[in-house]
Amino acid sequence: MKFYDREIETETLRRIEATSREYAQLTVITGRRRIGKTTLIKHSYKGYDMIYFFVARKSETLLCKELADTIRDILGEDLGDFTNMSRLFAAIMQLAKRRHFTFVFDEFQNFKYVNESFFSDMQNIWDSNKDESHINLIVCGSLYSMMTKIFDDKKEPLYGRATSRIRLRAFPLATLREIMRDNNPDFTPDDLLAMYMITGGVAKYVEQLYMLRAFTKEKIIDAVLSYGSYFIEEGKDLLSDEFGKDYGNYFSVLSAIAAGFNERGEIKSYTGIEAGGFLDRLENTYDLVYRYRPYLASENSRNVKYGIKDNFLNFWFRFIYKYRSAIEIGNLEYVKEKVQADYSTFSGWILERYFRQYYRETGLYNIVTNYWEKDGRNEIDLVAVNEADREIVIGEVKRNSRRIDLHGLEEKSAAIVSKRKGWHIEYVALSLDDMGR
Repeated sequence: MKFYDREIETETLRRIEATSREYAQLTVITGRRRIGKTTLIKHSYKGYDMIYFFVARKSETLLCKELADTIRDILGEDLGDFTNMSRLFAAIMQLAKRRHFTFVFDEFQNFKYVNESFFSDMQNIWDSNKDESHINLIVCGSLYSMMTKIFDDKKEPLYGRATSRIRLRAFPLATLREIMRDNNPDFTPDDLLAMYMITGGVAKYVEQLYMLRAFTKEKIIDAVLSYGSYFIEEGKDLLSDEFGKDYGNYFSVLSAIAAGFNERGEIKSYTGIEAGGFLDRLENTYDLVYRYRPYLASENSRNVKYGIKDNFLNFWFRFIYKYRSAIEIGNLEYVKEKVQADYSTFSGWILERYFRQYYRETGLYNIVTNYWEKDGRNEIDLVAVNEADREIVIGEVKRNSRRIDLHGLEEKSAAIVSKRKGWHIEYVALSLDDMGR
């Protein structure tokens, strides 16, 4: 699969590399697993002197041997034999005083399991040598909670050491449409919606569909729910390290949200769990859940709902985790039937998410959200606001445009309009046909 998007990130990494030839740089790259961090780094520094090292959870002695061998093979430098990673890193920083190169620690947070003292040792070594070194040091990691703690917690030794930060996000909608055009020129809106629903723009998931040549709605669903599918265990593989022994409670809360139970009380009723603490950590520690209020609600409003940020995890908890008993006995056809039975409703909700993302990506609005009143009355799928120009777009989203009632939408918007007198209000009808090519 060809390399898509990431022009800004590539340019940034190359600019950092140029700076590091004179001043040592320490760049922290974060992003969920499978988002394409490693591919981005290798693409950006192809043809450069670069040591790439994956920090596996194995003995420190083995890691030292592997890293020393890699440096010998790539740079032709024999730094000697080491059993302690801190001493080897000190030798690397010394090497960088006489030659310039890029050095990458991938899955950097795994040093916690190898030798946690490495973080404080690294701080001392970096501080003592960076002014004379010419190293482009990059550390990246997928476990959001651990990477945030290592570099953002004031109590941690590496706090404040990063010279640059890059948060890698999923492909934008324009890139997903480009991928579709390249691989299925005659794609339908439903094909694009299915790709968005499963991948959410996560590079690894797109790559999986590419390898299976799955670029129609039917082939995408079959690829996800086939025997031996990469996607079946992905949710568990992705999150079990983050949650540790409490993963069952977190999975229950996420399952409730994916099933449409979006308020704290509903989640508690669905799971039997007092969900407040889990929701707070899912939002603030793990960055998996977002909290949202209707447009115009105050920050103190208790009219709050929760959503799962990640499209794939929404699908995984809604269908794969929910029907895991059927999957465990190999009855994938049963799960496919459940997906098909619920597809219109679930994909309609994903379509709403698609258009909210579309309006965010235009760059024209500083608020993009939805709206509802107490007891769920007067629900509105899209509210996009440009406060500077006093403009609001109010939209209704349906799979079928014939089911959209713009007159009814105006009536549901009365409370918004009454509080934004003199503003320009635009009402839009958005359906599958408006997804664009």
